[in-house]
Formats: sequence, structure tokens, C-alpha cells
Amino acid sequence: MRTQTDPTLNPGDEAAPGTPGAGEDICDACAGSGTLADGKPCPQCGGTGRVMEGIGGG
Repeated sequence: MRTQTDPTLNPGDEAAPGTPGAGEDICDACAGSGTLADGKPCPQCGGTGRVMEGIGGG
């Protein structure tokens, strides 16, 4: 289980901004809208509609 020490990270983030090998992507939980069907902010992305995810690799 991952523990968050950086308060700027949201639950859906896999890495902090600027981390090599990570990039911004659309949040899967809210499809990039920043809100859920009930109109509340998405808890996965913090209402931004975007999350940081690992990219590439081989």
C-alpha cells in the first residue's frame, strides 16, 4: 500500500509532477471532467480531471 507524503498528490496520481518516466493523463474515474455523476469533485484527481501516470518502459 502506497503512503502519500506529498500533499499535492491526489489518490489517482502514480507519481509527482516532474518525475522522470511519468506524465499527465486524463483521469479514468471522471473521464477528465473533474466531477462525478453526482456533481461532486472527483476524489481520484482532486477535481482537476488529470492524474500523473507512469509512461513508457520496456
